[in-house]
Amino acid sequence: MEDRDLLLSILRKLLKAEEKPGPGKAQPGLEVEQVDVDSPHGIYRYSRDKGRWILEWVDEDDFTQRLEPGNYVVYFDNAKCPACRVYDVYWYPFVKLIGDTYPCTYLIALCNWFSRDCNSNAASRAFEKFDVHASPTTLIMTVDSEKRVARSRKIEGVKRMDELAKAIEEFLSPKS
Repeated sequence: MEDRDLLLSILRKLLKAEEKPGPGKAQPGLEVEQVDVDSPHGIYRYSRDKGRWILEWVDEDDFTQRLEPGNYVVYFDNAKCPACRVYDVYWYPFVKLIGDTYPCTYLIALCNWFSRDCNSNAASRAFEKFDVHASPTTLIMTVDSEKRVARSRKIEGVKRMDELAKAIEEFLSPKS
């Protein structure tokens, strides 16, 4: 009888316990040191002041409508992507150590597997809007004063820090 009572006690505790939010269940404003495979799905912005990634958009249909005019570098990250874990080794140090060199805001769109397996409408729609079908993919874009993507360049695959820097420099340099 004691085992039964113990089991019932454990079950009652489990039923009363608060559920922890799973990926994609967090509200905007969540701050993390690094976006990883267990992070809630959505679109994160790097805060230079805080040195942290902030979950900005979860449910929006088109996050670009919320962006200020300027240059953006967006990492399309899939939690189930082994190559993305390799890219993380270059991406995060690049943003923290070299990112300030460029007049850009850094974003991460995180899903499990592209738009097909994503707990964030904002991230899923971003994968669709920018036609992302390879991972990792980095998108460099300029948003104009009318909240339109004025121009962009999509880069597929793992890029080392020097390759990422070169791609950003080429994008930002005026055409002759």
